[in-house]
Amino acid sequence: MPNPAREPTFLPLTMVAAGNADDDGARTVRDRAEAADRAAADCWLSLVAGCTSGGQVLLDRLHALSEATSAYAGVRWWLSHGSVHRRRVVAAERRIDDAVREGDGAEFAEAFVGYDQAVATVVVHVQNRLGKLSR
Repeated sequence: MPNPAREPTFLPLTMVAAGNADDDGARTVRDRAEAADRAAADCWLSLVAGCTSGGQVLLDRLHALSEATSAYAGVRWWLSHGSVHRRRVVAAERRIDDAVREGDGAEFAEAFVGYDQAVATVVVHVQNRLGKLSR
């Protein structure tokens, strides 16, 4: 995991939650989260510098992370009992997209907090459902 003192970290909750599990689904979520986190750091630097590069790469990485999260949660749960979580993930992803297109760094940072919380909540919920949380 990146050192927060050295570079920005945008998905710390998700990376820790997925990093605590030992199954393939969680590892996929963790890998996608790391890729999205790197893309977010690059996009953040572009926003701070007043540039517009990196936005599409970030959005692609976020979509991949959302898809991995959906697969980890299971389609049946994701579309039924998990629908409130699915809506939170989708809304936060859309908010990040809007912030990138508008070049709004403050909104970008706020939206990432919501996205990270939404995805991490799903990961922890799945681990809890599967009895994989350490007590």
